[in-house]
Amino acid sequence: MAVSARRGRSALEIVLLTVLAVVMLFPVLWMIETSLKENRDVYAVPAKFLDFKITLDHYRDVFVSSGGGRSTLSTSFLNSVIVAGVSTVLATVLGVPAAWAYSRFALKAKKDQLFFILSTRFMPPVVVVIPIFLMYRQVGLIDSALGLILIYTAFNVPFTIWMMKGFVDEVPAEYEDAAMLDGYTRLQAFRKFTLPLLVPGIAATAVFALIFSWNEFVFAIFLTSSDDVRTAPPAIAGLIGGTTVDWGLVAASSVVFALPVLVFAYLVRKHLVAGVTLGAVRR
Repeated sequence: MAVSARRGRSALEIVLLTVLAVVMLFPVLWMIETSLKENRDVYAVPAKFLDFKITLDHYRDVFVSSGGGRSTLSTSFLNSVIVAGVSTVLATVLGVPAAWAYSRFALKAKKDQLFFILSTRFMPPVVVVIPIFLMYRQVGLIDSALGLILIYTAFNVPFTIWMMKGFVDEVPAEYEDAAMLDGYTRLQAFRKFTLPLLVPGIAATAVFALIFSWNEFVFAIFLTSSDDVRTAPPAIAGLIGGTTVDWGLVAASSVVFALPVLVFAYLVRKHLVAGVTLGAVRR
């Protein structure tokens, strides 16, 4: 009786999880389908789920303009790659040593400092975008990739410090002490012994920092105005409006926009899983 009850409960759980997965993945599947449909099928009533002709014209329009040159969207995607990639690298390079220092050294009011660092992430970007816009206007960083890189780095560094500090705490300090007894300096001990053990945590932190920089919309739309600097989120949003909307192009742009982060997360998936689960078992 107990065995049949467990089997029934397992079957119910599988059914519920399947329904939940279908509900959550349906918008994604519909977006992919829309990107592959011809315009007449996109607007067809009733909607066509399977019986439609597949076309890649919308994906071509993402990268190639009607005149044959590079499209505005392709420039925006390239800007997103540069801004998100550079800001993620800078946040990691600055945040990892800072997290190591907070973990290893006794600092005055350390907890207060860490709380102050984290508090910079409490405010949503829309709250501080006007002061930042006025400051950027004074120093000439409006409508520049450097401006976006700096603000994204500034928002990612606190998150990187807090997340990486937990990973550094899990690495015994005795490794560095033993290395220093063998003649290494403290920085050499960190670089040769502690840093390799932090690779899973760095990968997990970099993925989350990249997602923030890649998806960020408020700063991108307020601090940029030209198509040469604008990143992908406001560029895709700009496709929606006016009397007609090319939903096939919007869907194709969204699919292309989602791929880089998915590919990056897939490439570091082993480190990502190890980094997310690091510290789940206490020593």
